[in-house]
Amino acid sequence: MDKKYDVIIVGTGAAGLYAALNFPKDISVLLVSKRDLPLSNSSLAQGGVACVLDTVHDNYKLHINDTLIAGKYKNNLSAVEKLVSEGPADVMRIKELGVDFDLNPDGTMCKTLEAGHSRHRIVHHKDSTGKAIVDGLIDVVRTLPNVTICDNALVYSIDKALHGFYISILKDGKSYHYGCSYCLLATGGIGRVYKYTTNSAIATGDGIAFAYLLGAKISHLSRVQFHPTAFAADKDRERFLISEAVRGEGAVLLNCNGERFAFDYDSRGELAPRDVVSNAIIRESIKTKSEKFYLDITDKPAEFLKERFPMIYSRCLEEGVDITKDRIPVFPCQHYLMGGINVDLDAKTSIDGLYAAGECAHTGVHGANRLASNSLLEALVFSRSAAQDITRRIEKYGRKPLGNEPAYKPTLGKPIPHGYRSQIREILQDTYFVIPKPDKYDESYEKVEKIVDALFSEDYEITSDLVEARSIAIVASIILEELREGINL
Repeated sequence: MDKKYDVIIVGTGAAGLYAALNFPKDISVLLVSKRDLPLSNSSLAQGGVACVLDTVHDNYKLHINDTLIAGKYKNNLSAVEKLVSEGPADVMRIKELGVDFDLNPDGTMCKTLEAGHSRHRIVHHKDSTGKAIVDGLIDVVRTLPNVTICDNALVYSIDKALHGFYISILKDGKSYHYGCSYCLLATGGIGRVYKYTTNSAIATGDGIAFAYLLGAKISHLSRVQFHPTAFAADKDRERFLISEAVRGEGAVLLNCNGERFAFDYDSRGELAPRDVVSNAIIRESIKTKSEKFYLDITDKPAEFLKERFPMIYSRCLEEGVDITKDRIPVFPCQHYLMGGINVDLDAKTSIDGLYAAGECAHTGVHGANRLASNSLLEALVFSRSAAQDITRRIEKYGRKPLGNEPAYKPTLGKPIPHGYRSQIREILQDTYFVIPKPDKYDESYEKVEKIVDALFSEDYEITSDLVEARSIAIVASIILEELREGINL
């Protein structure tokens, strides 16, 4: 073992970063980032953070109710209450730490409306709120003397010790082994299990796979959210998002004939929850025999759009679309995971000492469908709770020897065959996208299981390709197994 820390945090999105800065200075923390520190799904979040800051025009009960409606009442009510009641304090804290939110002339935070919300409660930084939060938190974390940052480092195995964990990392071609009393997984989503996703390249479900291999309970992994309005690029696997906030500001959805259609499927029209709008687009696609759909916000002043959505304006312009004059081509795309590693209200998993927060965790907050802009709030609230619970345990029980150090496997081996990840993506895209195809569940599960067996049956060289292929294979297998068994989505 190279070194022991009190806590190792795997992942550097909003959850991992915010957890790190919530530990007291006498608790040592290793913060591990698979790539460069700013690269995470959190950084890609556009819309904002949903929280009740104006109790004159809004209240906790309304936010809770909106969350339950979007989640089809399959949410964990205690988790939702915790999110809504504790979240505003966390938002105000990151603002005080330097996160740059848009402000009104009177100094209050600007609030916008997004689909599924009954009030204007989304605080934001233009259309790149996630990046503003991640960049602000990174600046703070870099100043902390008790936090060691290890970036461009691949976690390739997590082994359980008698009192903690051993984490194996590949960095700069060398293997390192670190011990910790507590481990927090904050590894983000599973977007790369699908052919097309809004997620970053690193979203391969690694934390979920590690937790599964340790024996942790995984819940509702088949609760996958498809965002209705990803930019309909012809080539890119990673598709950039046209934020919910664009519809919140008045954009309308049009079919291939230039007709509005969302109200034909739901009385809330374009501002229905994401799953409802995605379903409407797919059904309209079948009806019109076309996948050509558009968002139109050209009736708004050009300067307003450039000021409110600078990143979306710029990205669309790169694709030859001027949102002040042109309709934006859109189509549903894999976006978010509501299930994950099952945790309690303190972010504890079923494995002692193992915690999870952010998109890789299943808190029950989102139910069967995530309400827009609740995810960044969830990352803040539950990662802070994890840090607080770990701190309480260290203060109460002290630090114990880890024990049971494993015999580490060599990282060298034969190269992994090409094509496994592409096969899995094609299978999931075809079998379980917006409108599921139950007749394909059994065949698809069997195909993925063969890939899982192949990836674990040989001594392959430890590389990012191998680790990520194993992760998405495990994730795909769990999703398809849930679908086959008819687990209530």
